[in-house]
Amino acid sequence: MSEAAPPIPAVADQALAGRTVLVTGAHGGLGAEAAKACARAGATVVLLGRKVPKLNRVYDAVKALGPEPALYPVDLAGADPADYAELAARIAGELGGLHGLLHCAAEFKGLAPLEATPPEDFVRALHVNLTAPWLLTQACLPWLRKAGDSAVVFVTDDPARVGKAYWGPYGLAKQGLVALVRQLSAETDATPVRVSALEPGPMRTDLRARAYADEAQLRVPAPAAYAPACVHLLSPAGAAWRGQVFAPRAAG
Repeated sequence: MSEAAPPIPAVADQALAGRTVLVTGAHGGLGAEAAKACARAGATVVLLGRKVPKLNRVYDAVKALGPEPALYPVDLAGADPADYAELAARIAGELGGLHGLLHCAAEFKGLAPLEATPPEDFVRALHVNLTAPWLLTQACLPWLRKAGDSAVVFVTDDPARVGKAYWGPYGLAKQGLVALVRQLSAETDATPVRVSALEPGPMRTDLRARAYADEAQLRVPAPAAYAPACVHLLSPAGAAWRGQVFAPRAAG
């Protein structure tokens, strides 16, 4: 992250019109706000998450803002490559294509020493935060390439923070995502698929509360502050950040 963080860009009117965008973790803090922002920008949004009641609430909010969205309940911890291939094919077949994939899903139980982390928790967090996003992306790439312009956006975290002690498999996975973005972008450079990452600043989310339980919540902005950045990277304007990590900072 550079010393002078770039501003969060304004979203052009109907920046995602005619596009279908898949958002993982769509019932989470950033995922829900990004889904709503994509709908406002004209996208048909596919809402992916594991908590159906919360997904339904986001569905209602998104439907009121733009094209009718689609629901796809999936637990990334238990899905396999065949599930992702079916998901991608259904989206492309039923919605006329796939133009964007935004990875907002995250797994983080709290700060803990690696030595004290149960093996099953380590494997699950590494999978949900790194392996599963890649497997879903792999399944979507053939369909994304069919679009004239498409984008894959991974939500990362500040490596200077999550690379420190006690951030466990979540921190390891988020650092791995940055490497994945650069490698995958280099391999798709000659295709219509743009790969980039968004590193948002501190946000009022459940995930942050698990790490900073005594933090005054109003000291950091709400996730909605970073939703325009998601739309920016998913839109053609995001081409400027191809293969890079976009790390804007919002005012508190």
